[in-house]
Amino acid sequence: MPITSPKRKKRRVPVPINPKTALPYSKGTLKMRLLKRLKCTLKYEKAAWAEGAKLIAGVDEVGRGSLFGPVVAAAVILEPDYRIRGLRDSKLLDQSTREKLAERIKEHAIAYAIAAVDVARIDQINIYHASLLAMREAIAQLVPAPDHLLIDAVRVNWECPQTNIIHGDALSASIAAASIIAKVARDAMVRLWDPVYPHYDLASNKGYRSPKHLAALREFGPTPLHRLSFAPVWMSSVPQETFAFMNEGQDADDIVETEDSLSEVEI
Repeated sequence: MPITSPKRKKRRVPVPINPKTALPYSKGTLKMRLLKRLKCTLKYEKAAWAEGAKLIAGVDEVGRGSLFGPVVAAAVILEPDYRIRGLRDSKLLDQSTREKLAERIKEHAIAYAIAAVDVARIDQINIYHASLLAMREAIAQLVPAPDHLLIDAVRVNWECPQTNIIHGDALSASIAAASIIAKVARDAMVRLWDPVYPHYDLASNKGYRSPKHLAALREFGPTPLHRLSFAPVWMSSVPQETFAFMNEGQDADDIVETEDSLSEVEI
């Protein structure tokens, strides 16, 4: 019989301890520590240029983890000869800096586009596929059309070469630009609903999980713009009258950290 070497057990890396609380850092905090160490450059753009690409679009989405409102994607083709200083993952920037950068990106982009997929579609096809749809719709709006895509982590169904980059919004200037454009656009969309649904503190949390948002869901139930397919929403104990139709003809027995909060984590 052949001799097989024993399998080595994977060594667990201990989670760092926060000296102030004596507790392990959360996954969100650890992710933010990683993102802050990464450098946003033109490395991936230069590689695509070297292969003959002329119009390189960075593509990203925001709002996947939100409980409320649309998922929004942006696609941006930056001018190759103009460097916009300060580009990085939108989660690492405060609102004022994001908004200033968004204007600069729009001024110096060859092309940019924004697309949103609404709550009904998210609940119908799930958030992952809704995010891909938003990205494809943003790419489709670009004029001129890109000949190479740089995308954060995922691959989209599009007929041109593409490079998929883990943590792409923290590593690629083009993806970071798309992340910033999408984030600013989505935040503005959600803020418009704050006076309509004041209990949920939307102007502050942008629809993401926060103690006040979750407490409002438990007390008042979801609004028509909450994502019913997300567990914290459908588990809300008090549905509004808007959702009464969901119970019609049924027996009684038949009847998921915010980006902004992460950016404020003490590290």
